[in-house]
Amino acid sequence: MSKPSVAELRPVVHPAGVKDRRSGEHWAGRLYMRELSLRVDRHLVNTKVTPNQVTYVMTLAGALAAPVLLVPGVWGAVLGVVMVQLYLLFDCVDGELARWKKQYSLAGVYLDRVAAYVCDAAVLAGLGLRAADLWGEGRIDWLWAFLGTLAALGAVLIKAETDLVGVARHQGGLPPVKESAAEPRSSGMALARNAAAALKFHRLIQGVEASFLILLLAIVDQIRDDLFFTRLGVAVLAGIALLQTLLHLVSVLVSSRLK
Repeated sequence: MSKPSVAELRPVVHPAGVKDRRSGEHWAGRLYMRELSLRVDRHLVNTKVTPNQVTYVMTLAGALAAPVLLVPGVWGAVLGVVMVQLYLLFDCVDGELARWKKQYSLAGVYLDRVAAYVCDAAVLAGLGLRAADLWGEGRIDWLWAFLGTLAALGAVLIKAETDLVGVARHQGGLPPVKESAAEPRSSGMALARNAAAALKFHRLIQGVEASFLILLLAIVDQIRDDLFFTRLGVAVLAGIALLQTLLHLVSVLVSSRLK
């Protein structure tokens, strides 16, 4: 059986609205990864590979971001970026494969969310362990590992706060929430939310952005021959995670998502 062309795949696996989803599509997907994933799709659509199997590989790639970040120097940070990019690639491929093969399942949706939790947490926890300097000649400073774990916990809680809206609405007998319901009912809160969205500082605790930041910090620290900026990054990301966890919780409560 011949492989479908990219032109044949595109209208099926990229239906209208896929790239425009406000909360469901990462900027990297829109910018480049959806084009790369199409090239991978054409090699998989006529095989026995299932969307859920791709999701398992995606989860593994995200989880591996933590141990590879323990490799000292810039190479560890490079490997971290590679693992996260593989995670993002397979995150595109599993859904596209499901659309082409018409193999949809609640298990797939669930596994996809688990993978998102795992990837973000792995990157931030890996950063904390990296900053603790496990392989250095001096004393291991577990404070940085703790702060990295704190940042990872914050990233997970933020995702949980979003997902639990659906749980609460289901248990209350309400239909799924619409994106317009995310707007705060208070004009003051709406202004604050729009300001935070414009600054986009919260994205720094997401796996893709965090991995790029870690690479930048590693390059600077390689020049300095220390871990100053890596450790500064851990402290900043832990602070952002804690602040964003609180702000996001308030945002949910003052919006119409629970009404």
